[in-house]
Amino acid sequence: MKEFKDRVAVVTGGASGIGRAMADRFAAEGMKVVLADIEEEALQRAEGEMREKGVDVIGVRTDVSKPEEMEKLAARTLDAFGAVHVVCNNAGVAGAWGPTWANTLDDWNWIMGVNLWGVIHGVRTFVPIMLEQGDEGHVVNTASLAGLMPGRGIYGVTKQAVVALSESLYNDLKVADAKIGVSVLCPGWVDTNIIDAGRNRPAELSKTIESVPDAQRELMDTAVRNFLKTGLQPADVAEQVLEAVRGDQLYIITHPDMDFIFRERFDNILSRTNPTARMLG
Repeated sequence: MKEFKDRVAVVTGGASGIGRAMADRFAAEGMKVVLADIEEEALQRAEGEMREKGVDVIGVRTDVSKPEEMEKLAARTLDAFGAVHVVCNNAGVAGAWGPTWANTLDDWNWIMGVNLWGVIHGVRTFVPIMLEQGDEGHVVNTASLAGLMPGRGIYGVTKQAVVALSESLYNDLKVADAKIGVSVLCPGWVDTNIIDAGRNRPAELSKTIESVPDAQRELMDTAVRNFLKTGLQPADVAEQVLEAVRGDQLYIITHPDMDFIFRERFDNILSRTNPTARMLG
C-alpha cells in the first residue's frame, strides 16, 4: 500500500501504547482514523487529543473478544468514512503468571478472547469489506516476539497463533490476487502499560490462578515492569509498522538484537534439540 492520504485506518487497542502510536503515525500521513478500545475514558481522551491536532477521527468503544462489537465497529467506520483501508488488530492483554496446567478457564478465556479471537474477529469482519472495495489495503496483526519463541504460557499460545493466522491470511490473499497486504507485528519489550491490562478484565472472567505465591508473583510483575520501562518507545514501533505497510512486509521484528532467541528455536526444531527453559527475557 503506497497511498495513505485521505485513506481510513482502524486501530484496536488504539487509546494507548502501540495502538495509539500507530494511530498517530497514520494520522501524520493524512489518514482518517478510527480508534477502538475497551477503556472508555482513555478512548475519549485519545480521540480528543487527536481531534485537537486536526485529525479526522472517531472513537468507538469496542470489546474485540465479541464478534458483534467488531461488526458494530465496522458499521461505525463505514458510516463515518465510507471505507476502510488499514486494519490494525492490535488490542492485547497479558497476565496469569504461573504454570500452564494451573491457569483457570477464566484465564484462558480472557487472554484467548482478546489476543486471538480479537484478531480473528477483526479479520473475519474487515477483510471481506476490503475485498469488496477492490482497493489497496493492509492488515496489521499484533503478535509478539513471544509468537516466535518457545512457549510462554497462555500469552505465548495466543501470540504464536496470531503469527500462524497472519501467515495463512497472507497466503490466502496472495492466492486470491487481492490488493491487500498483511503484516504481523512481533515486538520485544516496548514501553506500554500492558502489564496493567487486568484493569479491563471482565468480572465474569475474574477467577485467576492462585497457586503462585504472592512473593513470586510480585517478583515476576516487577521484572516485567522493568523490562517494559526500558523497552522501545511505541512511536518507534509505529514507524516500523508504517514502513512495513508501505513495503508489503509480512514480518515486523522490532528488536533485531533479539533475533538469537527465535533463531535458537528454529535451530532446535531443525536439529531436533530440546529447548532451554527460561522464565523471562
